[in-house]
Amino acid sequence: MLLPDKHTLERLLSHYRAHERAVLAQPHEPALRRRFEDTAYTLCVLMGERTAREAVHAAERYLARTRPAARPPLAPAAPPTSPTS
Repeated sequence: MLLPDKHTLERLLSHYRAHERAVLAQPHEPALRRRFEDTAYTLCVLMGERTAREAVHAAERYLARTRPAARPPLAPAAPPTSPTS
C-alpha cells in the first residue's frame, strides 16, 4: 500500500478538524457540511478506511509512527582553553 505524504496528511487532518468545528458551530449550513464531507472522504481514500473516524485514527497513528524521536539535547561545548606558555 502506498503511504501518503506526512505533510499532506497533517494539512488534511488540520482542515478536517477545522471543518468539523465549523459544522458543529453551524450544523444547518450546507456549504460547511459539504466541505467537511469532502475532506472526510479524501481522508478515507488516503488512509484506505471506510469511515472518517477510522481514517482519522489511522492518520494519527501513521503520523505518530513517522515523527522522528526527540533527540537528546547536545552537551554544551567545552570552553576554549587558553594556551599556557
